[in-house]
Amino acid sequence: MASNICSRLEIAIFMVGFVCANLVLPMCGNISEVFEYNWAPNHIISQGDQIKLTLDNVSGCGFESKKKYLFGQASVQIKLIEGDSAGTVTAFYVRLMASDGPVHDELDFEFLGNVSGEPYLAQTNIYVNGTGNREQRHTLWFLVDGIPIRVFTNKEDKGVLFPRQQAMSIRGSVWNADDWATQGGKVKTNWTNAPFFSTFRSFIIDACELLPETNDIMAECGKLGRFWWDKPAFVVLNRHRSHQLKWVHRKHLVYDYCKDKARFTELPRECIS
Repeated sequence: MASNICSRLEIAIFMVGFVCANLVLPMCGNISEVFEYNWAPNHIISQGDQIKLTLDNVSGCGFESKKKYLFGQASVQIKLIEGDSAGTVTAFYVRLMASDGPVHDELDFEFLGNVSGEPYLAQTNIYVNGTGNREQRHTLWFLVDGIPIRVFTNKEDKGVLFPRQQAMSIRGSVWNADDWATQGGKVKTNWTNAPFFSTFRSFIIDACELLPETNDIMAECGKLGRFWWDKPAFVVLNRHRSHQLKWVHRKHLVYDYCKDKARFTELPRECIS
């Protein structure tokens, strides 16, 4: 699949009783009210309802939401780097701000560039209480659809940490990662093609906002029955969507940390629970 074919897609971070990497319909957001530029603002262009990020041999760049959220849904349309995008990463993610300490939660969508004519890979990762290493990678078969690609189930009753104790900001960025992003770092970024551009637009954030003075975040955002995501339909995937997820894993999953026995002498608990 050529990179220009899969360069536009819609993604969402959807977090309730499980974390689900899913594709949803977008709505427009007010850029200036919702986001601020927290990394290399001179590499960012705001155009109406969209944010254009630039990567060159000097710097990448990024933005984040002005507010923090705990549970809910965030979606966006992304136009990825076209043509030879090897070595580059375009990301849409939520995380606790670094200034709040190293013990952070984070949910990542990272789109790993490739040489012209080869497909992007979508890498998802989950950090809980500062610990990540939960990568999955998928090839992309779609422009826009509604098929889930990953679920991270809440297994706190089995001793598995789940990211529900810390509010997070919503972020986007582009950067150079040619030491690992493309074919394990074998293919480097071709800077003669720079600058590289990724564009984000049509944001929607439908989530529980937490104010800085909030002391009990679970009382504010975790009260059962208060939000639409508390309904039984959102607790687990239904049979149809479970079958869709199995199809994705069978046809498009190219890496799963839960199957990497060379990397882990003992598999993470969520992989065997």
